[in-house]
Amino acid sequence: MQSMAGLAKRAASVTGGVMIAAALLLPPCAHAQAQNGLSNLFGGIFSGSNPAPSQPAPGPGGAQPWSGEDGASGHPLMTAAAIREAAGNFNHCVAGMWPDAARRGITQDNFQRFTAGLSPDLRIMDLMDSQPEFTKSIWDYLDILVNDNRLAKGREVLAKYKAQFDATERATGVDRYIIAAIWGIESNYSTQMGDRSVLQSTATLACVGRRQAYFKDEFLSALEILNRGDLRPEQMRGSWAGAFGPTQFMPTAFKRFAVDGDGDGRRDVVDNPTDLIASTANNLKKDGWQSGQTWGFEVVVPQGFNYMLADRAKAMTIAQWEKLGLKRPTGQPFPHPAEKAYLLAPAGAQGPGFLMLQNYRVIMKYNPAEAYALAIGHFADRLRGGQPFVQPWPRQERELSRTERLELQQLLAQRGFYKGTPDGQFGGQTREALRNFQASIGVPADGFASSDVLDRLRGR
Repeated sequence: MQSMAGLAKRAASVTGGVMIAAALLLPPCAHAQAQNGLSNLFGGIFSGSNPAPSQPAPGPGGAQPWSGEDGASGHPLMTAAAIREAAGNFNHCVAGMWPDAARRGITQDNFQRFTAGLSPDLRIMDLMDSQPEFTKSIWDYLDILVNDNRLAKGREVLAKYKAQFDATERATGVDRYIIAAIWGIESNYSTQMGDRSVLQSTATLACVGRRQAYFKDEFLSALEILNRGDLRPEQMRGSWAGAFGPTQFMPTAFKRFAVDGDGDGRRDVVDNPTDLIASTANNLKKDGWQSGQTWGFEVVVPQGFNYMLADRAKAMTIAQWEKLGLKRPTGQPFPHPAEKAYLLAPAGAQGPGFLMLQNYRVIMKYNPAEAYALAIGHFADRLRGGQPFVQPWPRQERELSRTERLELQQLLAQRGFYKGTPDGQFGGQTREALRNFQASIGVPADGFASSDVLDRLRGR
Protein backbone atom coordinates (compact mmCIF):
# COMPACT_ATOMS: atom_id res chain seq x y z
CA MET A 1 0.00 0.00 0.00
CA GLN A 2 2.45 2.52 -1.27
CA SER A 3 2.48 6.30 -0.73
CA MET A 4 -1.05 7.62 -1.22
CA ALA A 5 -2.65 4.26 -0.52
CA GLY A 6 -0.77 3.81 2.70
CA LEU A 7 -1.47 7.35 3.79
CA ALA A 8 -5.16 6.99 3.06
CA LYS A 9 -5.31 3.75 4.98
CA ARG A 10 -3.35 5.25 7.85
CA ALA A 11 -5.49 8.34 8.02
CA ALA A 12 -8.78 6.53 7.83
CA SER A 13 -8.32 3.50 10.04
CA VAL A 14 -10.48 3.34 13.16
CA THR A 15 -9.41 -0.16 14.00
CA GLY A 16 -6.12 -0.31 15.79
CA GLY A 17 -5.23 3.25 16.55
CA VAL A 18 -3.67 4.16 13.22
CA MET A 19 -5.32 7.55 13.33
CA ILE A 20 -3.18 8.26 16.36
CA ALA A 21 -0.11 7.50 14.33
CA ALA A 22 -1.30 9.83 11.64
CA ALA A 23 -1.65 12.64 14.12
CA LEU A 24 1.70 11.81 15.68
CA LEU A 25 4.16 11.99 12.86
CA LEU A 26 2.69 12.64 9.43
CA PRO A 27 0.21 15.04 7.85
CA PRO A 28 -3.20 13.75 6.77
CA CYS A 29 -3.51 12.85 3.13
CA ALA A 30 -7.03 11.59 2.63
CA HIS A 31 -8.30 12.88 5.91
CA ALA A 32 -4.24 4.91 8.70
CA GLN A 33 -10.60 3.09 10.78
CA ALA A 34 -19.97 7.02 11.55
CA GLN A 35 -21.16 3.76 10.52
CA ASN A 36 -22.26 2.72 7.05
CA GLY A 37 -25.21 1.27 5.23
CA LEU A 38 -26.40 2.33 1.79
CA SER A 39 -28.96 5.07 1.78
CA ASN A 40 -30.64 6.35 -1.37
CA LEU A 41 -30.11 10.06 -1.00
CA PHE A 42 -30.02 10.74 -4.72
CA GLY A 43 -31.94 7.83 -6.16
CA GLY A 44 -30.84 5.29 -8.78
CA ILE A 45 -27.39 5.50 -10.26
CA PHE A 46 -28.56 5.98 -13.85
CA SER A 47 -31.34 8.45 -13.09
CA GLY A 48 -31.09 12.15 -13.86
CA SER A 49 -29.15 14.70 -11.86
CA ASN A 50 -30.58 15.52 -8.47
CA PRO A 51 -30.48 18.89 -6.77
CA ALA A 52 -27.71 19.28 -4.22
CA PRO A 53 -28.89 19.28 -0.62
CA SER A 54 -29.14 22.69 0.97
CA GLN A 55 -28.73 21.26 4.45
CA PRO A 56 -26.09 18.85 5.79
CA ALA A 57 -26.84 15.43 4.35
CA PRO A 58 -27.89 12.78 6.85
CA GLY A 59 -25.27 10.12 7.40
CA PRO A 60 -25.91 6.58 6.11
CA GLY A 61 -27.95 4.47 8.46
CA GLY A 62 -28.63 7.46 10.67
CA ALA A 63 -24.93 8.02 11.44
CA GLN A 64 -23.50 11.43 12.21
CA PRO A 65 -24.20 13.73 9.26
CA TRP A 66 -21.82 15.93 7.34
CA SER A 67 -21.19 19.20 9.15
CA GLY A 68 -22.01 21.26 6.07
CA GLU A 69 -18.83 23.28 6.62
CA ASP A 70 -15.76 24.01 4.53
CA GLY A 71 -12.92 21.52 4.95
CA ALA A 72 -9.97 22.51 7.12
CA SER A 73 -7.49 21.94 4.26
CA GLY A 74 -8.68 25.03 2.41
CA HIS A 75 -8.70 23.09 -0.87
CA PRO A 76 -11.19 24.57 -3.38
CA LEU A 77 -12.88 21.19 -3.82
CA MET A 78 -13.42 20.99 -0.05
CA THR A 79 -15.56 24.12 0.28
CA ALA A 80 -19.13 23.45 1.37
CA ALA A 81 -20.42 24.80 -1.95
CA ALA A 82 -18.11 22.55 -3.99
CA ILE A 83 -19.05 19.51 -1.90
CA ARG A 84 -22.77 20.19 -2.40
CA GLU A 85 -22.30 20.69 -6.13
CA ALA A 86 -20.32 17.46 -6.50
CA ALA A 87 -22.85 15.57 -4.38
CA GLY A 88 -25.61 16.78 -6.66
CA ASN A 89 -23.71 15.35 -9.64
CA PHE A 90 -22.87 12.07 -7.90
CA ASN A 91 -25.11 9.84 -10.02
CA HIS A 92 -23.67 11.18 -13.27
CA CYS A 93 -20.15 10.86 -11.91
CA VAL A 94 -20.55 7.19 -11.04
CA ALA A 95 -22.38 6.41 -14.30
CA GLY A 96 -19.59 8.16 -16.18
CA MET A 97 -17.09 5.61 -14.90
CA TRP A 98 -18.74 2.79 -16.84
CA PRO A 99 -16.36 3.01 -19.87
CA ASP A 100 -13.35 2.73 -17.55
CA ALA A 101 -15.00 -0.19 -15.76
CA ALA A 102 -15.66 -1.93 -19.07
CA ARG A 103 -12.00 -1.57 -20.03
CA ARG A 104 -11.15 -3.41 -16.82
CA GLY A 105 -13.36 -6.34 -17.79
CA ILE A 106 -16.27 -5.51 -15.52
CA THR A 107 -19.56 -6.64 -17.06
CA GLN A 108 -22.34 -4.13 -17.54
CA ASP A 109 -24.71 -6.26 -15.49
CA ASN A 110 -22.26 -6.30 -12.57
CA PHE A 111 -21.53 -2.59 -12.90
CA GLN A 112 -25.22 -1.77 -12.68
CA ARG A 113 -25.82 -4.29 -9.90
CA PHE A 114 -22.97 -3.09 -7.69
CA THR A 115 -23.56 0.64 -8.22
CA ALA A 116 -27.36 0.62 -8.04
CA GLY A 117 -28.56 2.69 -5.10
CA LEU A 118 -25.17 4.15 -4.21
CA SER A 119 -25.30 7.57 -2.60
CA PRO A 120 -22.54 9.85 -1.32
CA ASP A 121 -21.55 9.58 2.32
CA LEU A 122 -20.68 13.23 2.86
CA ARG A 123 -19.63 12.71 6.47
CA ILE A 124 -16.40 11.44 4.88
CA MET A 125 -15.61 15.02 3.87
CA ASP A 126 -15.31 15.99 7.54
CA LEU A 127 -13.16 12.93 8.25
CA MET A 128 -10.99 13.62 5.22
CA ASP A 129 -10.03 17.06 6.50
CA SER A 130 -10.09 16.39 10.22
CA GLN A 131 -7.27 18.01 12.14
CA PRO A 132 -7.41 16.84 15.76
CA GLU A 133 -6.58 19.48 18.33
CA PHE A 134 -4.83 16.99 20.58
CA THR A 135 -2.77 13.92 19.76
CA LYS A 136 -1.34 10.99 21.65
CA SER A 137 2.31 10.82 22.60
CA ILE A 138 4.25 7.92 21.14
CA TRP A 139 4.49 6.23 24.55
CA ASP A 140 0.71 6.49 25.05
CA TYR A 141 0.23 5.13 21.54
CA LEU A 142 2.43 2.12 22.28
CA ASP A 143 0.65 1.56 25.61
CA ILE A 144 -2.69 1.44 23.80
CA LEU A 145 -1.62 -0.96 21.06
CA VAL A 146 0.87 -3.25 22.79
CA ASN A 147 -1.05 -4.44 25.83
CA ASP A 148 -1.50 -7.71 27.70
CA ASN A 149 -4.97 -8.47 26.29
CA ARG A 150 -3.86 -8.02 22.69
CA LEU A 151 -0.71 -10.06 23.30
CA ALA A 152 -2.78 -12.90 24.77
CA LYS A 153 -5.14 -12.84 21.80
CA GLY A 154 -2.19 -12.76 19.40
CA ARG A 155 -0.68 -15.86 20.96
CA GLU A 156 -4.05 -17.61 20.61
CA VAL A 157 -4.20 -16.68 16.92
CA LEU A 158 -0.63 -17.89 16.34
CA ALA A 159 -1.48 -21.23 17.94
CA LYS A 160 -4.86 -21.62 16.21
CA TYR A 161 -3.48 -20.97 12.75
CA LYS A 162 -0.06 -22.52 13.25
CA ALA A 163 -0.33 -24.64 10.12
CA GLN A 164 -1.19 -21.61 7.98
CA PHE A 165 1.64 -19.55 9.47
CA ASP A 166 4.06 -22.47 8.98
CA ALA A 167 3.15 -22.80 5.30
CA THR A 168 3.31 -19.08 4.66
CA GLU A 169 6.64 -18.68 6.42
CA ARG A 170 8.11 -21.51 4.32
CA ALA A 171 6.75 -20.04 1.10
CA THR A 172 7.60 -16.38 1.63
CA GLY A 173 10.19 -16.13 4.39
CA VAL A 174 8.08 -13.47 6.11
CA ASP A 175 8.11 -13.63 9.90
CA ARG A 176 4.82 -14.93 11.31
CA TYR A 177 5.03 -12.58 14.28
CA ILE A 178 5.03 -9.52 12.03
CA ILE A 179 1.94 -10.80 10.22
CA ALA A 180 0.23 -11.50 13.54
CA ALA A 181 1.21 -8.04 14.79
CA ILE A 182 -0.30 -6.32 11.75
CA TRP A 183 -3.48 -8.37 12.16
CA GLY A 184 -3.69 -7.44 15.83
CA ILE A 185 -2.97 -3.74 15.49
CA GLU A 186 -5.01 -3.11 12.34
CA SER A 187 -8.21 -4.81 13.51
CA ASN A 188 -7.65 -6.25 16.99
CA TYR A 189 -7.78 -9.68 15.39
CA SER A 190 -10.82 -9.13 13.17
CA THR A 191 -12.99 -7.59 15.87
CA GLN A 192 -12.69 -3.96 14.71
CA MET A 193 -12.52 -3.76 10.93
CA GLY A 194 -14.73 -0.76 10.30
CA ASP A 195 -18.31 -0.86 9.04
CA ARG A 196 -18.47 1.51 6.09
CA SER A 197 -19.25 0.14 2.63
CA VAL A 198 -16.03 0.18 0.61
CA LEU A 199 -18.02 0.81 -2.56
CA GLN A 200 -19.88 3.74 -1.06
CA SER A 201 -16.78 5.26 0.51
CA THR A 202 -14.58 5.00 -2.56
CA ALA A 203 -17.41 6.15 -4.87
CA THR A 204 -17.93 9.18 -2.64
CA LEU A 205 -14.23 10.03 -2.68
CA ALA A 206 -14.01 9.40 -6.43
CA CYS A 207 -16.71 12.01 -7.07
CA VAL A 208 -16.48 14.49 -4.20
CA GLY A 209 -13.55 16.25 -2.58
CA ARG A 210 -9.87 16.75 -3.24
CA ARG A 211 -8.58 13.24 -4.02
CA GLN A 212 -10.92 12.20 -6.83
CA ALA A 213 -8.35 10.83 -9.29
CA TYR A 214 -6.72 8.64 -6.66
CA PHE A 215 -9.99 7.26 -5.32
CA LYS A 216 -11.43 6.65 -8.78
CA ASP A 217 -8.80 3.94 -9.12
CA GLU A 218 -9.75 2.55 -5.71
CA PHE A 219 -13.45 2.51 -6.61
CA LEU A 220 -12.88 0.77 -9.95
CA SER A 221 -10.54 -1.71 -8.26
CA ALA A 222 -13.26 -2.49 -5.71
CA LEU A 223 -15.63 -3.20 -8.59
CA GLU A 224 -13.02 -5.49 -10.15
CA ILE A 225 -12.76 -7.49 -6.92
CA LEU A 226 -16.53 -7.98 -6.84
CA ASN A 227 -16.74 -8.70 -10.57
CA ARG A 228 -14.12 -11.45 -10.23
CA GLY A 229 -16.01 -12.99 -7.31
CA ASP A 230 -13.20 -12.88 -4.77
CA LEU A 231 -15.44 -11.13 -2.24
CA ARG A 232 -19.10 -10.23 -1.79
CA PRO A 233 -20.25 -6.62 -1.24
CA GLU A 234 -21.18 -7.33 2.37
CA GLN A 235 -17.61 -8.49 3.03
CA MET A 236 -16.15 -5.25 1.74
CA ARG A 237 -16.75 -3.04 4.73
CA GLY A 238 -14.06 -1.02 6.41
CA SER A 239 -12.67 2.45 6.93
CA TRP A 240 -13.99 5.64 5.36
CA ALA A 241 -11.07 5.62 2.90
CA GLY A 242 -11.84 2.09 1.69
CA ALA A 243 -9.37 -0.07 3.65
CA PHE A 244 -11.02 -3.38 4.53
CA GLY A 245 -10.42 -6.75 6.12
CA PRO A 246 -8.45 -7.81 9.19
CA THR A 247 -5.17 -6.38 7.85
CA GLN A 248 -6.80 -3.43 6.06
CA PHE A 249 -6.16 -3.78 2.33
CA MET A 250 -6.98 -0.89 0.04
CA PRO A 251 -8.66 -2.21 -3.15
CA THR A 252 -5.62 -1.43 -5.32
CA ALA A 253 -3.33 -3.15 -2.81
CA PHE A 254 -5.65 -6.19 -2.83
CA LYS A 255 -5.21 -6.39 -6.60
CA ARG A 256 -1.42 -6.32 -6.29
CA PHE A 257 -0.89 -8.55 -3.28
CA ALA A 258 -3.89 -10.78 -2.52
CA VAL A 259 -3.31 -14.48 -3.18
CA ASP A 260 -5.43 -17.62 -3.09
CA GLY A 261 -3.72 -19.41 -0.24
CA ASP A 262 -5.87 -22.54 -0.15
CA GLY A 263 -6.54 -23.02 -3.87
CA ASP A 264 -10.33 -22.57 -3.71
CA GLY A 265 -10.32 -20.08 -6.58
CA ARG A 266 -11.04 -17.01 -4.44
CA ARG A 267 -8.79 -14.51 -2.69
CA ASP A 268 -10.77 -13.97 0.48
CA VAL A 269 -8.72 -11.74 2.82
CA VAL A 270 -11.75 -11.08 5.04
CA ASP A 271 -13.08 -14.43 6.24
CA ASN A 272 -10.45 -16.94 5.09
CA PRO A 273 -7.43 -16.99 7.47
CA THR A 274 -5.28 -18.90 4.97
CA ASP A 275 -5.75 -16.25 2.28
CA LEU A 276 -5.42 -13.45 4.82
CA ILE A 277 -2.08 -14.67 6.19
CA ALA A 278 -0.68 -15.53 2.76
CA SER A 279 -1.77 -12.21 1.23
CA THR A 280 -0.36 -10.07 4.04
CA ALA A 281 2.92 -11.95 3.80
CA ASN A 282 2.97 -11.53 0.01
CA ASN A 283 2.52 -7.79 0.47
CA LEU A 284 5.52 -7.59 2.78
CA LYS A 285 7.64 -9.89 0.62
CA LYS A 286 7.02 -7.87 -2.53
CA ASP A 287 7.87 -4.71 -0.62
CA GLY A 288 11.32 -6.11 0.14
CA TRP A 289 11.07 -8.10 3.37
CA GLN A 290 14.40 -9.68 4.29
CA SER A 291 13.92 -13.21 5.56
CA GLY A 292 15.50 -14.06 8.89
CA GLN A 293 16.18 -10.42 9.78
CA THR A 294 14.63 -8.26 12.48
CA TRP A 295 13.20 -4.76 12.07
CA GLY A 296 15.58 -2.88 14.36
CA PHE A 297 17.08 -2.49 17.82
CA GLU A 298 16.49 -0.30 20.84
CA VAL A 299 19.70 1.59 21.55
CA VAL A 300 21.19 3.87 24.20
CA VAL A 301 22.26 7.16 22.67
CA PRO A 302 25.21 8.73 24.50
CA GLN A 303 25.08 12.21 26.00
CA GLY A 304 26.39 14.90 23.71
CA PHE A 305 25.40 12.92 20.62
CA ASN A 306 24.85 14.88 17.40
CA TYR A 307 21.13 14.34 16.78
CA MET A 308 21.45 15.85 13.33
CA LEU A 309 22.45 12.28 12.42
CA ALA A 310 19.03 10.99 13.51
CA ASP A 311 17.62 11.10 10.00
CA ARG A 312 16.18 8.43 7.73
CA ALA A 313 18.42 9.62 4.91
CA LYS A 314 21.60 9.16 6.99
CA ALA A 315 21.97 5.39 7.15
CA MET A 316 25.27 3.87 8.28
CA THR A 317 26.46 0.41 9.18
CA ILE A 318 25.74 -0.70 12.72
CA ALA A 319 29.49 -0.87 13.27
CA GLN A 320 29.72 2.82 12.41
CA TRP A 321 26.92 3.62 14.85
CA GLU A 322 28.77 1.65 17.53
CA LYS A 323 31.85 3.79 16.98
CA LEU A 324 29.67 6.83 17.68
CA GLY A 325 28.79 5.33 21.07
CA LEU A 326 25.42 3.68 20.40
CA LYS A 327 24.83 0.38 22.18
CA ARG A 328 21.98 -1.93 23.12
CA PRO A 329 20.57 -1.27 26.62
CA THR A 330 20.88 -4.96 27.54
CA GLY A 331 24.55 -5.04 26.63
CA GLN A 332 23.98 -7.70 23.95
CA PRO A 333 26.05 -7.43 20.79
CA PHE A 334 24.46 -6.56 17.48
CA PRO A 335 24.16 -9.76 15.41
CA HIS A 336 25.16 -8.25 12.06
CA PRO A 337 27.41 -5.18 12.43
CA ALA A 338 27.67 -4.74 8.64
CA GLU A 339 23.92 -4.12 8.27
CA LYS A 340 22.88 -0.58 7.42
CA ALA A 341 20.49 1.24 9.71
CA TYR A 342 19.27 4.73 10.47
CA LEU A 343 18.66 6.26 13.87
CA LEU A 344 15.14 7.13 15.02
CA ALA A 345 14.75 9.19 18.20
CA PRO A 346 10.97 9.62 18.48
CA ALA A 347 11.12 11.28 21.92
CA GLY A 348 14.35 13.15 21.32
CA ALA A 349 17.29 13.05 23.71
CA GLN A 350 15.01 12.26 26.65
CA GLY A 351 13.82 8.91 25.32
CA PRO A 352 15.18 5.70 23.80
CA GLY A 353 16.76 5.56 20.38
CA PHE A 354 16.21 2.90 17.74
CA LEU A 355 18.41 1.68 14.90
CA MET A 356 16.06 0.85 12.05
CA LEU A 357 16.88 -1.81 9.45
CA GLN A 358 15.46 -2.67 6.03
CA ASN A 359 12.45 -4.54 7.43
CA TYR A 360 11.36 -1.44 9.34
CA ARG A 361 11.31 0.42 6.02
CA VAL A 362 9.12 -2.39 4.64
CA ILE A 363 6.64 -1.94 7.49
CA MET A 364 6.66 1.79 6.69
CA LYS A 365 5.59 0.92 3.13
CA TYR A 366 2.64 -0.97 4.58
CA ASN A 367 1.64 2.07 6.59
CA PRO A 368 3.89 5.15 6.44
CA ALA A 369 3.87 6.38 10.02
CA GLU A 370 6.94 5.88 12.18
CA ALA A 371 4.90 5.31 15.35
CA TYR A 372 2.84 2.63 13.60
CA ALA A 373 5.89 0.80 12.28
CA LEU A 374 7.57 0.95 15.69
CA ALA A 375 4.42 -0.48 17.31
CA ILE A 376 4.28 -3.33 14.77
CA GLY A 377 7.93 -4.24 15.28
CA HIS A 378 7.71 -4.09 19.06
CA PHE A 379 4.42 -6.02 19.18
CA ALA A 380 5.97 -8.74 17.00
CA ASP A 381 8.94 -9.00 19.37
CA ARG A 382 6.62 -9.29 22.38
CA LEU A 383 4.63 -12.03 20.64
CA ARG A 384 7.92 -13.82 20.05
CA GLY A 385 8.63 -13.68 23.79
CA GLY A 386 10.70 -10.51 23.93
CA GLN A 387 10.63 -7.97 26.72
CA PRO A 388 9.26 -4.40 26.85
CA PHE A 389 11.53 -1.55 25.89
CA VAL A 390 14.19 -1.05 28.55
CA GLN A 391 14.64 2.72 28.64
CA PRO A 392 11.95 5.03 30.01
CA TRP A 393 9.94 7.49 27.94
CA PRO A 394 9.74 11.14 29.01
CA ARG A 395 6.23 10.74 30.34
CA GLN A 396 6.45 14.08 32.11
CA GLU A 397 6.31 15.75 28.69
CA ARG A 398 2.94 16.69 27.26
CA GLU A 399 1.97 16.68 23.61
CA LEU A 400 1.52 20.10 22.07
CA SER A 401 -1.99 20.99 20.97
CA ARG A 402 -2.63 21.70 17.30
CA THR A 403 -2.79 25.40 18.10
CA GLU A 404 0.63 25.17 19.74
CA ARG A 405 2.03 23.11 16.86
CA LEU A 406 0.82 25.73 14.43
CA GLU A 407 2.40 28.47 16.55
CA LEU A 408 5.68 26.56 16.71
CA GLN A 409 5.82 26.34 12.90
CA GLN A 410 4.96 30.02 12.56
CA LEU A 411 7.72 31.01 15.00
CA LEU A 412 10.22 28.78 13.19
CA ALA A 413 9.19 30.43 9.92
CA GLN A 414 9.62 33.92 11.40
CA ARG A 415 13.17 33.02 12.40
CA GLY A 416 13.95 31.66 8.93
CA PHE A 417 14.14 27.97 9.87
CA TYR A 418 10.86 26.70 8.39
CA LYS A 419 10.11 27.19 4.70
CA GLY A 420 6.79 25.38 4.47
CA THR A 421 3.25 26.52 5.07
CA PRO A 422 2.34 26.25 8.78
CA ASP A 423 -0.50 23.76 9.18
CA GLY A 424 -0.05 22.26 12.64
CA GLN A 425 1.07 18.94 11.17
CA PHE A 426 4.62 17.78 11.88
CA GLY A 427 6.62 16.02 9.19
CA GLY A 428 10.25 15.84 8.21
CA GLN A 429 10.46 19.49 7.17
CA THR A 430 9.25 20.69 10.56
CA ARG A 431 11.61 18.41 12.44
CA GLU A 432 14.57 19.55 10.34
CA ALA A 433 13.68 23.18 11.03
CA LEU A 434 13.32 22.40 14.72
CA ARG A 435 16.72 20.67 14.81
CA ASN A 436 18.38 23.64 13.15
CA PHE A 437 16.79 26.01 15.68
CA GLN A 438 17.88 23.83 18.59
CA ALA A 439 21.43 23.71 17.24
CA SER A 440 21.45 27.50 16.97
CA ILE A 441 20.72 27.90 20.68
CA GLY A 442 23.08 25.16 21.86
CA VAL A 443 20.64 22.49 23.03
CA PRO A 444 20.45 18.88 21.75
CA ALA A 445 19.17 19.13 18.16
CA ASP A 446 16.82 16.16 18.53
CA GLY A 447 13.81 17.63 16.71
CA PHE A 448 11.49 16.86 19.64
CA ALA A 449 8.69 19.41 19.91
CA SER A 450 8.48 19.94 23.64
CA SER A 451 6.73 22.74 25.52
CA ASP A 452 10.20 23.95 26.54
CA VAL A 453 11.37 24.43 22.97
CA LEU A 454 8.13 26.28 22.19
CA ASP A 455 8.80 28.62 25.14
CA ARG A 456 12.32 29.22 23.81
CA LEU A 457 10.87 30.12 20.43
CA ARG A 458 8.53 32.53 22.18
CA GLY A 459 11.58 34.10 23.79
CA ARG A 460 10.65 33.15 27.32
